[in-house]
Amino acid sequence: MVVRLRLKRTVKVLVLYTVVSEILFFLHRVTLFLLHEHRVEMTQRKIIHVDCDCFYAAIEMRDDPRLAGKPLAVGGSADRRGVIATCNYEARAYGVRSAMSSGHALKLCPDLTIVKPRMDAYREASREIHTIFRDYTEIIEPLSLDEAYLDVSDSAHFGGSATRIAQDIRRRVSNQLHITVSAGVAPNKFLAKIASDWKKPNGLFVITPDQVEAFVSGLSVSKLHGVGKVTAERLGKLGIVDCSQLREWDKLALVREFGSFGERLWSLARGIDDRLVHNDSRRQSISVENTYDVDLPDLRSCLEKLPELLDTLATRMARIDSSYRPGKPFVKVKFHDFTQTTLEQAGAGRDLGSYQLLLTQAFNRGGKPVRLLGVGVRLEDLRGGFEQMELFER
Repeated sequence: MVVRLRLKRTVKVLVLYTVVSEILFFLHRVTLFLLHEHRVEMTQRKIIHVDCDCFYAAIEMRDDPRLAGKPLAVGGSADRRGVIATCNYEARAYGVRSAMSSGHALKLCPDLTIVKPRMDAYREASREIHTIFRDYTEIIEPLSLDEAYLDVSDSAHFGGSATRIAQDIRRRVSNQLHITVSAGVAPNKFLAKIASDWKKPNGLFVITPDQVEAFVSGLSVSKLHGVGKVTAERLGKLGIVDCSQLREWDKLALVREFGSFGERLWSLARGIDDRLVHNDSRRQSISVENTYDVDLPDLRSCLEKLPELLDTLATRMARIDSSYRPGKPFVKVKFHDFTQTTLEQAGAGRDLGSYQLLLTQAFNRGGKPVRLLGVGVRLEDLRGGFEQMELFER
């Protein structure tokens, strides 16, 4: 009898212990959840994307007021197969765009004035803008001479208001440099970049955390980071035109359809972007590539595309400052069946002939029709990774 009573007491104690343990475990999980939510709220990032309005052209119009109000482009001359680097909004009204051949731009706009780039002037303006940025934060990720991300999450200026910081940056750039910049403010890089383009030129657009879901829902998939023409067409064939339709697909289905990029699509459709603003990134290469609407059938047709690609590459190389030294040239070939190859050669020149030899060897690896061609140059970082960037580089 005594043994039986002791056994009952032991069972009761074990049951009570189990119940208490489960309650404590549940409370622990709730506490962790609340702490996580609090931490997310407390560390909500505030990102500003600043983009100068037609930067090169704006500097030219500022320095020569006679150019203002007229169609203007900065780039190479048409008789030397030049390429447009940028143009003002008067020229854009005629359909002129960056990376367009100067000859074609003149056909669209016969009154177009094309001036040669003055990289020293653009770099000096970039330095001044960068100095203004550094008054608000040291976490700056340059994308090009005229574009950068700023993380102002911990900035004490204007009571920590990212919107007021962006307003002040725009005011100071206008007053000091006499050009305009557009800015976007959002909780992440993906949305901040979209926001900066929303009210261009000379605009400011803000997406607050509680506006993210509604804003992204109506966004075209073509606006998503990493979605180019080909991917947008594939999405369209699946009946996905905007993010609200993209949200109807679960993550696994998108991964099956688009590989690892499917997971990225799932996140972006919900306004999620965890990329940090990096202020110590340095380029390892610079390149240009083009996907052709009709496959290039043979080597000869590929070689015919080289001069145009190299002109664009030269324009981009002109934006790199003296902290980089051009190194090995390389070519990239993607065949019609999506197989691809990249070929580079140390000691080779960066002239047309050298790229022709590289392209010939790369093409012979597949010997099939080509859908994409790319050319580029590896870069040597002369700063050794110890100095911060002073210029915005692409």
